[in-house]
Amino acid sequence: MRPDGGPVVRTLLFPKASASFADIWHVIGLRGTGSDSYTVTDLFVPEEYTVLRDAPAKPRQPGLLYAFSSSNIYASGFAGVAIGIARSALDAFVELARDKIPRGAKRTLRDNNVIQAQVSQSEARLRGARAFLLGSLDEIWRQVRESRRLTMDHNTTIRLASTWAIHQAREVVDTAYHAAGATAIFESNPFERRFRDIHTVVQQYQGRQAHFEAVGQALLGLEPEGAMFTF
Repeated sequence: MRPDGGPVVRTLLFPKASASFADIWHVIGLRGTGSDSYTVTDLFVPEEYTVLRDAPAKPRQPGLLYAFSSSNIYASGFAGVAIGIARSALDAFVELARDKIPRGAKRTLRDNNVIQAQVSQSEARLRGARAFLLGSLDEIWRQVRESRRLTMDHNTTIRLASTWAIHQAREVVDTAYHAAGATAIFESNPFERRFRDIHTVVQQYQGRQAHFEAVGQALLGLEPEGAMFTF
């Protein structure tokens, strides 16, 4: 246990053959990740094949990537997945809107003023979230290259940009899904899977609303509560 009473979290590397896997990944979205569970019995892992997850440590490798924590990588990685899901959903809707004429209407979806406004705002959400995420990561990467040190401000920015991107991506997918009407519910169309996937991303640890609270605490000069930078 840590001095503050929390558990020490450590990653252990060992051969896959040492574990028994259980097929538990029966979920509504992100099914392709195959995130099944596993168990091991009487397994000894030497310390040199382990690494602490929630404490700063001197990198064992000289590459710049190793100056970043696993939390930084998970957060930005999930945000990238979310943005990709949203981009594909919005592109699919723009294509649908070109030809679909809703029941009772005389013109296509793209001729509807509400749809036009929704598409433009969704585009702004998506581009803005992507620019914030990638711009922040690029700036932090350059700063860490010079200092070889990741600061609290760096961690806060990565967490904020990542969580914001995930939630903005969800907004874009929801808008496209609902605007597509009944077309969106069929498995043969490219909406329902993206709807399920983005909502699974948001439900995952990296999409927690609590991250906004922790970042706000840091920005206000308070000590962040909870494990904002660990996973």
